[in-house]
Amino acid sequence: MNAPTYSIPGAAPAAATPAATAPALQDTGARTVNEVLAQSQVEAVMDELDRDLIGLVPVKTRIRDIAALLVVDKLRLNLGLQAQTPSLHMSFTGNPGTGKTTVAMRMAEILHRLGYVRKGHLVAVTRDDLVGQYIGHTAPKTKEVLKKAMGGVLFIDEAYYLYRPENERDYGQEAIEILLQVMENQRDDLVVILAGYKDRMDTFFKSNPGLSSRVAHHLDFPDYGQGELLDIADRMLGTMNYRFGEGAREAFESYLQRRIPLPHFANARSVRNALDRARLRQASRLFVDRDRELSRDDLTTLMPADILASRLFGAGT
Repeated sequence: MNAPTYSIPGAAPAAATPAATAPALQDTGARTVNEVLAQSQVEAVMDELDRDLIGLVPVKTRIRDIAALLVVDKLRLNLGLQAQTPSLHMSFTGNPGTGKTTVAMRMAEILHRLGYVRKGHLVAVTRDDLVGQYIGHTAPKTKEVLKKAMGGVLFIDEAYYLYRPENERDYGQEAIEILLQVMENQRDDLVVILAGYKDRMDTFFKSNPGLSSRVAHHLDFPDYGQGELLDIADRMLGTMNYRFGEGAREAFESYLQRRIPLPHFANARSVRNALDRARLRQASRLFVDRDRELSRDDLTTLMPADILASRLFGAGT
């Protein structure tokens, strides 16, 4: 019995031959790497990635390697050296708050600027967006998501939840089958990034060899070190027009020493949550003296007390 064929409205036609290339890839006249970079302005995206994310050197290196491959492929195409469009589906593994979604957004921009996707947008989803709760519900949900993602990047977070072998009435396998076919037949018009914890993603791929064979690029996102998390805190505060006052950065460093070993630490996400709570305490502190005129420093400076009131120091919240 042949597997069903799933057509996605809005998708580019499936590749007719293995040698087919994406419709957007045309001879731009560029004959050097610098000419391609100048035309695509892809280096600006890479620079943004370096500025936006602290650390993650292995990840940034791999993204640059992928960009280099695509630049060279464009030069080959410009000389009539057509080849099979490279598989660009990816797996991002790592703990929460390590920058996976941010890198996926930048990857979508890179692919768009180099002509490998038409739109360059990112559609981020989880199992609930793809899998239905009754017979006949999953296929329409999955195809609707794929329709929205066509021409860009589909980012599936915690992708392993699509597969639940312990539940024989689960409909996740149907979503996986649709994804498999689209990842193969519409790979010139859609890049899929599967993300989640590394150990669970490894098990997921072992249970779904069809998916594993379609994912060419595996990027592991390491946890941030304490010094990197402090730098991230400085950067986050700067974007919000706040700063650490005298002794506050040292207090936050002490906070991180206590928080990192505890369960459910989520790297940059936990740093952002901690800073939000510190801002809340600062606001409560300033609210007490209602008649005092507040200066710019008052309104933008976090003091040690705003950090040390955390319950990790035996007080507050």
